Amino acid sequence: MIFDSLKNAWNVADLRKKIGFTLLMFLIFRIGAHIPIPFVNHEVLKNMLGTGGMFDFMDTLSGGSFKRLTVFALSITPYVTASIIIQLLTIVIPSLERLSKEGEYGHKKITQYTRYGTVALGFIQAFGLTFGIRSALMVPNSPWKWAVYFLVALVLTAGTAFLMWLGEAITENGVGNGISLIIFAGIVSRVPDALKYLYSLFTVHEINVFSLLGLAVIVVFIIAGVVYVQEGTRRVSVQYAKRVVGRRVYGGQSSHIPLKVNQAGVIPVIFAISLLAFPQTIATWMPTSGFARFVNTWFSMNGSVQSIPYLLVYAVLIIFFTYFYTAVTFNPVDVADNLKKYGGFIPGLRPGRPTAEYLSKILSRITLAGGIFLALIAILPTIVMGLTGLKNIYFGGTSLLIVVGVALETMKQIESQLMSRHYQGFMK
Repeated sequence: MIFDSLKNAWNVADLRKKIGFTLLMFLIFRIGAHIPIPFVNHEVLKNMLGTGGMFDFMDTLSGGSFKRLTVFALSITPYVTASIIIQLLTIVIPSLERLSKEGEYGHKKITQYTRYGTVALGFIQAFGLTFGIRSALMVPNSPWKWAVYFLVALVLTAGTAFLMWLGEAITENGVGNGISLIIFAGIVSRVPDALKYLYSLFTVHEINVFSLLGLAVIVVFIIAGVVYVQEGTRRVSVQYAKRVVGRRVYGGQSSHIPLKVNQAGVIPVIFAISLLAFPQTIATWMPTSGFARFVNTWFSMNGSVQSIPYLLVYAVLIIFFTYFYTAVTFNPVDVADNLKKYGGFIPGLRPGRPTAEYLSKILSRITLAGGIFLALIAILPTIVMGLTGLKNIYFGGTSLLIVVGVALETMKQIESQLMSRHYQGFMK
């Protein structure tokens, strides 16, 4: 029973301390999500941001901080964007590539560069957002207004930097990936509001029972599909040659290499969202420009025909980042070299380059399947919104992908620690 498993997990002192620390960080995150930024007229801000589009989804990711313009309004998206840029630069800049292979030292240096990039991108995004909503700021029309703009941008940047520290603290001292869990906590905190909104639509007869049932079926389908794909693996058989050392015989055993269908998890979805948030942010800088009109018309999540370009770009980015992150986390050449080093081989293939090419071919095929599945699950609810008439319900495919994926990864970490102590864990 899951309750017995939870009891076993809580009875482990180290694990209890990590879970408690994670929950404490969640509490701090939710407190900060309600600390408002000074000089903001929230009534004007509410009318400016309105409803629908990317702003609603950014509000969901930030746990409601974006539209309230609290200190955590930018959420952790600048960190994710900085991570994308650093990982891309690692591929094209030889010095960064060498640094990434230098073990713990290289990892620390790249993390340091990512932090610098987060602060820089956070300030740019914060100042752009501040300038875009300047009519909602209660400042006199004087030279001091630029000092207020700078102050608001600085507070927003500090909030993002604090969330970055919070996420790294969870990763180091808690359970799970801290950055993903921050996004997870923000989305889950919006569930009561989403349910309340659905109920209000139902009471005024804007939606009917069939729409609610359809939404429930989609939610169940997404959860089941994400679990199925996340747990799906392609097993590649491996045989180890026999070696005689003295009177002992080593090797001669059969094993397998588990290649996950979705090696990248929910990271591609988070990366795609972070990049798509940039056009909306830039559009707020010049709301009356042609660029802003183009973005608001053709790159919105309104479930209409105009959202088709947005959905196509979103799907392509998810598939691209699925391949990209899989290539970063799994290197077929290194796996083939390790197999050769320890006397292992795939039946019918020579060790070395042929093995690496075979693994790369299999990984490319299953990654395509995983990426297409992620893209379909992410865009399906937006299409359904246009067909059923449900509007502004953004706890849909993308949110559920993130929530279920992060929950699975966190459960696996807890499970591994329980298994190491001979407890019966969550997973059967």
